[in-house]
Amino acid sequence: MDHNKRRGALATALTKKKLGAYLVTSPESRRYFSGFTAEDLDCRESSGLLLVFRNESYLFTDGRYETQARMETSGINIVVQKNGVETAVQRILRQTPVRRVGFEASSISVKLMEKIKGACEDVEFIPADDLAQHYRLQKDPEELEAIKSAVRVGEECLEYALKEIRPGMTEKEAAWKILRYIYERSDGPSFPPIVASGPNSALPHAVPSERVIEEGEPVIIDMGVKVSGYASDMTRTFFFGEPTGQIKDIYMCVKEAKEEAQKGIRAGITGKEADSIARRIIKKAGYGNYFSHSLGHGVGLSVHEAPVLSPRYRRRLHTNSVVTVEPGIYIPGKGGVRLEDMGVIKEDCLEVLGSGKWYYDF
Repeated sequence: MDHNKRRGALATALTKKKLGAYLVTSPESRRYFSGFTAEDLDCRESSGLLLVFRNESYLFTDGRYETQARMETSGINIVVQKNGVETAVQRILRQTPVRRVGFEASSISVKLMEKIKGACEDVEFIPADDLAQHYRLQKDPEELEAIKSAVRVGEECLEYALKEIRPGMTEKEAAWKILRYIYERSDGPSFPPIVASGPNSALPHAVPSERVIEEGEPVIIDMGVKVSGYASDMTRTFFFGEPTGQIKDIYMCVKEAKEEAQKGIRAGITGKEADSIARRIIKKAGYGNYFSHSLGHGVGLSVHEAPVLSPRYRRRLHTNSVVTVEPGIYIPGKGGVRLEDMGVIKEDCLEVLGSGKWYYDF
């Protein structure tokens, strides 16, 4: 992937935005523009910041990542900070006439940003998350190939795990079966897998517990892998035995909503319009109050990124964005159903990724 070309495009955009530089703070954007693959351990610790000027770029990191940074990047000045990253950034900014710097506000702690602002009092820092997201929004051919590989490998991992998952096993045991195959066949999980059975399946982001999986109840499995840094995300609802009549009805409603949304999504419609396709079907069936999240989200270097298929997302969808389609219905105390696949947005359709396995027709 041509990271120099990507930084060049970002540098060109600085002039239009009347910015002298741009501070890249999220690990995903940092990787996108530099090739540096280190990840941040948590929100309080950064493995590096990338500062892109119109004619050159600087990657600030520390001694733990210096060798990795030099191996993985090219055309970038590596600055190993020893007295705080704010001091290193101040030193570079003092060498330039830059007075306005954009930055990714959503992926840097308030504490660190205040330190940088305090050290660089003559510089105005302007929140500009959209600038980085604009370039990551539409995937290039290399990115699409990596994402398709992640989808394929994710399906392989689930297929192997399903041979071992059965009633009588706890949710944690099932999650471990999935994780085992993920680590054997990919770069690792794109997020901790969800295994939620029975009443727990009514919790959209349930954490695997010691609850024992029973016959006939819904079991939601939501999992994904990373390949070459790019993520996959897939959800299925399984039944080990015959489900109840209401759960069957819910399942078929969710399935219809998903299929209709996939038929209607295309470039040019808004995220709100995409969401409304599925939401309208679920509402008509009487379950509108039980669809508690958005229809989908973008996937790339991060498993959750722009665009969003949500009632609040009024922006138009672009070609070659990758999104999930994942409607769900969740009845507290009883259980829930969620079904999810990924797709690439095209001019006149959504190209659904994956094999289409593991669906029921009751």
